[in-house]
Amino acid sequence: MTIASSPQPVPDRGRRRLLAQALALPVALGLPALVHADLVTTVPRIKPSVVAVGTYQRTRSPAFQFRGTGFVVGDGQLVATNAHVLPERIDSDKMEALVIVVPGEGQTGSVRQVTVGASDRSRDLAVLKLGGGPPLPALRLARAGGVQEGQTVAFTGFPIGNVLGMTPVTHRGIVAAITPIGIPQANARDLNPALIRRLANDVFRVYQLDATAYPGNSGSPLYDPASGEVIGVLNMVFVKSTKESVLSDPSGISYAIPVEYLHRLLGEVR
Repeated sequence: MTIASSPQPVPDRGRRRLLAQALALPVALGLPALVHADLVTTVPRIKPSVVAVGTYQRTRSPAFQFRGTGFVVGDGQLVATNAHVLPERIDSDKMEALVIVVPGEGQTGSVRQVTVGASDRSRDLAVLKLGGGPPLPALRLARAGGVQEGQTVAFTGFPIGNVLGMTPVTHRGIVAAITPIGIPQANARDLNPALIRRLANDVFRVYQLDATAYPGNSGSPLYDPASGEVIGVLNMVFVKSTKESVLSDPSGISYAIPVEYLHRLLGEVR
């Protein structure tokens, strides 16, 4: 007669080894489980700070015209976005105003009027100032530097404007490369005015991402999925016009302006 032996307790060292193997399994299989876990807790903290930027005129239809994404920074009275998101002019005679829309429950949102506090056209950044009212929840900006190629990132914004409703959408990816914004071309015919300006001025570096973004994502915060700290500002027009000037069809590559340049611009506002 065979008597089944009862399971023996696993020594502490064995338990630690089994735990380490379990935690390493998603990585070994190429599954971004930890990234998903980070985003589940981080996205709800990011979304209340992400706003739609555009113009508002009560007498037109639709009254709100979407131009890009922005996110709240500083004391809750400032909004960061891309400079190209701002309109060339505001028709104040027809009661047009520069505004942000703060998404609410469902498909609703509240409109808040803003003014331009500072703008850096050379790096396509702008800071807007709220025209009164309660402050909004602000995102924390990371310190300059520290971003590495291969680093996991996420961004939240309005990829197709308000066509699908005023609900911020989150994408994730990695920093595929840290690359100069202006690259000399082999043929002089490939030099467009934007590229000539970039090469003549300060050729700074931008983050090239492997995640797909859309023009409505311009101005979205690029952040660390674990901490929620902003490391850059999504850019879907300014950078592409320089780096991809010789392409007949636009690529699916996305870019972001490093947060260090936003720090400098905020210094001007304050």
